[in-house]
Amino acid sequence: MRNTNRLRPIFLTFEQWLPRWSLQHRLCCSKPVSVHSNEESRADKFKTQIATGPRFHDFVKGASINKQQPVITDDLIDTDKHAYLPEDSEIGNSRTVCFETYGCQMNVNDTEIAWSILQKKGYQRTSDVAEADVVLLVTCSIREKAEQTIWNRLRQLTAMKKRRLKTRVPMKIGVLGCMAERLKSELLEREKLLDVLAGPDAYRDLPRLLSVAHGGQQASNVLLSLEETYADVMPVHHSPQGYSAFVSIMRGCDNMCSYCIVPFTRGRERSRPVSSILEEVHILSEQGVKEVTLLGQNVNSYRDTSEEQFCSSEPGQLSRGFRTVYRARPGGLRFADLLDRVSLIDPGMRIRFTSPHPKDFPDEVLQLIKERANICKQIHLPAQSGSSTVLQAMRRGYSREAYLELVDNIKRIIPGVSLSSDFISGFCGETEEDHLQTLSLIREVHYNVGFLFAYSMRKKTHAFHRLQDDVPAEVKQRRLKELIGMFREEATKVNSALIGCTQLVLVEGESKRSAQDLCGRNDGNVKVIFPRQEVAGQPTDTGTDTHTSPINPGDYVLVKIESANSQSLRGHALSHTSLSDSATRLPDHRHDGQLASVARHGV
Repeated sequence: MRNTNRLRPIFLTFEQWLPRWSLQHRLCCSKPVSVHSNEESRADKFKTQIATGPRFHDFVKGASINKQQPVITDDLIDTDKHAYLPEDSEIGNSRTVCFETYGCQMNVNDTEIAWSILQKKGYQRTSDVAEADVVLLVTCSIREKAEQTIWNRLRQLTAMKKRRLKTRVPMKIGVLGCMAERLKSELLEREKLLDVLAGPDAYRDLPRLLSVAHGGQQASNVLLSLEETYADVMPVHHSPQGYSAFVSIMRGCDNMCSYCIVPFTRGRERSRPVSSILEEVHILSEQGVKEVTLLGQNVNSYRDTSEEQFCSSEPGQLSRGFRTVYRARPGGLRFADLLDRVSLIDPGMRIRFTSPHPKDFPDEVLQLIKERANICKQIHLPAQSGSSTVLQAMRRGYSREAYLELVDNIKRIIPGVSLSSDFISGFCGETEEDHLQTLSLIREVHYNVGFLFAYSMRKKTHAFHRLQDDVPAEVKQRRLKELIGMFREEATKVNSALIGCTQLVLVEGESKRSAQDLCGRNDGNVKVIFPRQEVAGQPTDTGTDTHTSPINPGDYVLVKIESANSQSLRGHALSHTSLSDSATRLPDHRHDGQLASVARHGV
């Protein structure tokens, strides 16, 4: 046992090398590009080191061959340094980096994490691609169209890179996120359009990867992790308004739905320690943030086992009639516990969460949403289909009947709750009858927002290996249009029921269509548009403040609704307010009706 302990630091250091020099394209070399003339000597030495690889002493530096039992001290192990790289190679030296983010809000959060890591290494951020030394695309692989957008953008950037003057530092192009993990071979070898490739769990390695790229080599790390949550990395939130923020609480997914690529691009589920999440939310509150959205691929399956006190033998509760493809895991601090603690940090801060799975809505979560005034009474409840046959083929773990029973339970516990959902048209084997059942589900539930997509088969998924993509493209598009039409029809009816009601609105900023209008979102996450004007101050116990003041982004205001359509509400502002004050002063009809609008993406 004694000898094993002495040797362990050597093997730990060797493991630092192994993931980056494996044969799975985690670090790939190609032809070098030119560098500044005053750095030629340093670059030549660097290239020689890269070409020859590490030597034995790089792994056992400081060990003496004359001693039978060498003493390995902590100073011989440095996980942030690589002996085969120049000491200052990972410093950004004020190089500028431009991020382009595609896809879901998790990718927005990934951008904030990656920027936090690079900022500490001395990189500067720019929004101008033409001025950037490094362009990093944070990518999505959920559908073929999303990937095609990235391929087109890479070709545009490559052409821009070739046109750059040779007197300038050559532009480096990188792909981060899901597409980097899924298409590593094609991106690096076949197309040769980029310099850096980093998977969702490799952002800590970005400084080293960029160092290799600036030395004239391609660099890649797409190793997935069973533990990485970036819990100790404080994201640099880059919202131009600054009133709202997204906080990642878990990464990966274990559901293995047959159509979904996420488990293969983002890995297994692992939850961020609750202490790290609470610290970030505290900081955001101190910065004046008014709304926080908790993020995760399966956000309500959160399970923190980082502390012994959280561990127990009790399995987590599922919604009635739901099941999983994996064995229920005991112990851990659950989503209801986290939501409880987050909501208590700042009663004036709105709390949302996305994206959940319907299976993880036990009554304790629903009761908490009902009781806390600052937890939005809006739940995203992805159905994907209204047909039990299609749901079984999708491996969703529930039937149409179980889903509708859950909807009834949610509406019973949280009166006036707003529901949103995801739907896929034209999944493998979907018949016309299956499609009609989906339309009837939309009519029955009355969602407030729908995210609707035509099915796009992805390699590696269960459907790719076991099912046949047998619904013609034109049929998928026709059914998709019918789903959209149904959402719009129902939305117009339901939103119109809110005319004359007063809504609490968190102001986002100027309306895109008119500088004379402001817009924001109500508790149900529906856009509310109203004229820019000065309004009365926040009501007090002694009456309404007679002084008027302008409305600014981040303000809470009361808006009386005067008209509605399928996607938004229109009205006029009555007064400033606060979240806690509106909870006691607004009548119960502030959540009347199931607000409905439709969002269409990726079609």
